[in-house]
Amino acid sequence: MAKNLIYDIHDKPKFSNMLIFALQQLLAILAATIAVPTIIGIPTQIPAAIFGAGVGTLIYQLFTKFKSPVFLGSSFAFLSSLSAGLAYGYFGILLGSVVAGLVYVVLALIIHFVGTGWVSKLMPPVIIGPTVTLIGLSLAGAAMGDIVKANSSAIHSGYNLVGLLCGLVTFFTVVICSTQKKYTMPRLIPFIIGIGAGYIAASVFSVVGMVADIDYLKIINWQPVVDNFVNADGTFRGIGAIFSYPKFAIVESVKELLGGDIAPEILAANPKATTITAGGVAEVILAFMPVALVVFAEHIADHKNLSTIIDRDLIEEPGLKRTLLGDGVGSIAGTAFGVCPNTTYGESVGCVAITRNASVVTITTTAIMCMVLSFISPIMVLLQTIPSCVMGGVCLTLYGFIAVSGLKMFKDLDLGENKNLFVVSAILISGIGGLTIQIPYDLAANGAVAKTIQITAIATALILGIITNAVLTKVEKSKLGKAKEEEAAEAEKEEN
Repeated sequence: MAKNLIYDIHDKPKFSNMLIFALQQLLAILAATIAVPTIIGIPTQIPAAIFGAGVGTLIYQLFTKFKSPVFLGSSFAFLSSLSAGLAYGYFGILLGSVVAGLVYVVLALIIHFVGTGWVSKLMPPVIIGPTVTLIGLSLAGAAMGDIVKANSSAIHSGYNLVGLLCGLVTFFTVVICSTQKKYTMPRLIPFIIGIGAGYIAASVFSVVGMVADIDYLKIINWQPVVDNFVNADGTFRGIGAIFSYPKFAIVESVKELLGGDIAPEILAANPKATTITAGGVAEVILAFMPVALVVFAEHIADHKNLSTIIDRDLIEEPGLKRTLLGDGVGSIAGTAFGVCPNTTYGESVGCVAITRNASVVTITTTAIMCMVLSFISPIMVLLQTIPSCVMGGVCLTLYGFIAVSGLKMFKDLDLGENKNLFVVSAILISGIGGLTIQIPYDLAANGAVAKTIQITAIATALILGIITNAVLTKVEKSKLGKAKEEEAAEAEKEEN
């Protein structure tokens, strides 16, 4: 067992404890997982996204032989691609996910026959270290935006000082639980305790706000809980208030193909959505394939980071081939039985790092828990009432750990060498600055660009870092070659 772990990958906590640990993992990945369907305009599909994340994670664990303690959730990298797929209904989203997953499968086959040596050359520590750091830093804006925001229908929907207080209560509770040495359990479930403390603080302010009719204090919006049980006319919603059926993309896609009708929630997000056409197939492929190729590099960065935390090289065992297959096939299945392509989650890696619980059984239990809970309406709406400020307090620790994990990889880098300095600078500055690549693939009648494929800032920074490193390595080798030729010529002159 790695010295820094309380539970190693093959350890099995007691069943009661394991359920608590699994709930903590669920809370760690919850905000990001439910954000993707919300951002693309289909928030009613949050239960499906959670179910799909569970399915994708289980498949990933099967492919990796239950040796990689990481959770798969809705991928932010495919946001622009999902918007393109959404124009062709659920089938467009599902088709795009299949394309992205097949890219991973092809890369896994290449690695099977060629090996992973080229990956290490393409992305050495000077690339991976700053990229992992960038992943954490790039999320900082979202976390700090949440920590000062209430999750309610209050008039003051912007900056909220009371929300910040609740977020800081969450943050300091997590920090204190994680760093105290007397009790083991608080160190294993700091997020549950932290979210609980933050939620209680937010509840107190919200109740005072409702009693005194002060919107600024209404940090929590409990209306979704009320709406879950009561119809607009005040009648009980019946069995639907207890159990709900997530709309799976594969089922909705079949309905579209057979009936020719686009689902109402899709039309609400994109009124121009239509059933798939031959041109639409090409458009979806163009939207998803390039992004999948770039996310491959982020996949490696996540697994390199996790490897340093659990003191096991996941690129070697279970192997990059298996992690890629698990991620790719898991993403396809996660979309088919959910709604969004999945990817390995930095939040999950951060949770493992902070709690020192790398038990794969915990991750597997989390996946099953997600699948079960997605059918239970009261729990789904209750989780959604956790205010943004409380989740911001949690993310302040999670994203920070991701960034610091990348910084740890710097210890073996000589930043006094200009080559390394420029590679690291290119990645950090372009990534933090938000540089993206937008590739136009459709023109309007007047010649203006109508549609683009957007490569995220992290992916763009990674590409720039790889190119910079390759160019400088080539220049370095060229200079060394010339130096050796000159030495040989001098030696030959001396002999003569």
